[in-house]
Amino acid sequence: MAVAFPPHIMVLSKMQRLYDACDMIFSSPASAAPTIGEIRWLQHLLDGMEAADVGIDDGESPPSSSSSCSSSDDEVSSKDGQLLPARAFTRITYVHIHQCADFSMGVFCFPAGATLPLHDHPEMVVLSKLLYGSVRVKSYDWVTPPPPCSRKSGLARVVAADEVRHAPCKTSVLFPRSGGNMHAFTAVTPCAILDVLTPPYSEELGFAFLEETDLPEDFSVAGAPYVGPELELVVDMDDDDDDYDDYDE
Repeated sequence: MAVAFPPHIMVLSKMQRLYDACDMIFSSPASAAPTIGEIRWLQHLLDGMEAADVGIDDGESPPSSSSSCSSSDDEVSSKDGQLLPARAFTRITYVHIHQCADFSMGVFCFPAGATLPLHDHPEMVVLSKLLYGSVRVKSYDWVTPPPPCSRKSGLARVVAADEVRHAPCKTSVLFPRSGGNMHAFTAVTPCAILDVLTPPYSEELGFAFLEETDLPEDFSVAGAPYVGPELELVVDMDDDDDDYDDYDE
C-alpha cells in the first residue's frame, strides 16, 4: 500500500541521506575514527544508489526528447536540469558533488577504454560504488610502506589483478593500509564510480603513485556540473566547498 506523506514532511533524496550520514560520521572529532559499523552503514546507503540519484542518465532508459546536453573539451553540461547522459562523457569526467574539510563526494565517469592510472589514497578511507557499466580493477597494498620522503616504490601485495566488476555490485571500501589502497581503473564499457573519501585529497597530500612517474601525455580529467538532488549542507566556517573549482587535469 502506498504511503502518503503530509505536505510538511520532506522525503529526503538518497544523496541527502548519504550526505547526512557522512557528515554525522566524518565530522566527529579527529580522534574518533569511523567504526566498522559506521562504514557498513555507508556501504548500505551506497549499495542503494543508482546513476539517476546523482543526476546521470546511464543510457538504460529510452532517451527523452526533453533531455539534452552540450559538451566541450573541458566540460559536459546539462540544460534545464535534465540528467547528464552517459554517452556525452567522451573522456574521463569528474562530477563534483561536495567537499569539505572532513570528506568529499563525487563521480568519475568513464568512456569505454579509458584508464585512470595507478594512484594511492594517503591515510584515507574510500568507499566506491559502481553506478553503471563494467570496470577492470587493479589494486595493491604495501607490504612495507616506503618512508614518507622516499621514492614511491617497493614491495606491494596484489589485492585485485585485473578484476572485472559489473554493475550492480556491492560497494567497495579501502583503508589506509588494506583493501587495495593503491588502484587503477580501466573502463570495459562506459561506466561511472561514485566515490566518498575521508579525508579528501589536499594540496599537502596530493596524489602518489606506486612507482613515481609522469602522467601519460594524453591523460586528462574534464569537469561536469552536479545536476542531482540539491543538498542541504551543514554550514561550517572551515568548509571549502564554495571555493571548489571544477576538477580538471
